[in-house]
Amino acid sequence: MKIIIVDDERLARIELKRLLTASSDIQVVAEAVTAEEAVKAIRKHRPDAVFMDIQMPGRNVFDVLAEMDSVPPVIFTTAYDQYALKAFEVNALDYLMKPIDPERLAPAIERLRQHAPLELATGFLGRLDQVFLREGERCWFVKVGDIRLFESEGNYCRVVLETHRPLILRSLNALEERLDPEMFFRANRQQIINLGWVDRIDEWFDQSLKIIIKGNIDVTLSRRQAQKFKQMKSL
Repeated sequence: MKIIIVDDERLARIELKRLLTASSDIQVVAEAVTAEEAVKAIRKHRPDAVFMDIQMPGRNVFDVLAEMDSVPPVIFTTAYDQYALKAFEVNALDYLMKPIDPERLAPAIERLRQHAPLELATGFLGRLDQVFLREGERCWFVKVGDIRLFESEGNYCRVVLETHRPLILRSLNALEERLDPEMFFRANRQQIINLGWVDRIDEWFDQSLKIIIKGNIDVTLSRRQAQKFKQMKSL
């Protein structure tokens, strides 16, 4: 497994690297001191996981993660336990207090092994890839496969989940380039749907189609996209 360590404390990085590389299947491919360096390292190395200190110099870690198209599983490390709740609110894979106890690290590594993705990299965001979303003070990781649809709001997009609809600072067209066409379909100018969440398909006016997404969400396909959808699904 390829790991990146993000921590502004040199001795903390050295000790964590020592503990991690004691496992023969773990390779620390990069280290970063700031959140910005972490983003560059993640994009370059595409690691299987990141061990990241929450308290970093410069920009807030959560702000930087929110700018990324996708992020690997994150295990947060920190000396300040008041951040524990915040870390688990964002659905981090695990949370480790400094100084890191080897007995506490072991189950975190095992959880990471079990979390390892089974899908091959295709250049698109896969079902098991995760994105980092923010809504006000709340933020969390979400698997791409759990997103039901994207809705355009000007130059931004609303991400529709089971219970939340956070806004992300990306256009629908920009998102479409990263989404797997086998999983997502451009329904119209305003919406992209996740085909895995389609509950029902109804014939609609003027040879168009109405798609019912699980959760009773109605999406109308434009006439042109309805024809494309029928051809794709051999309707």
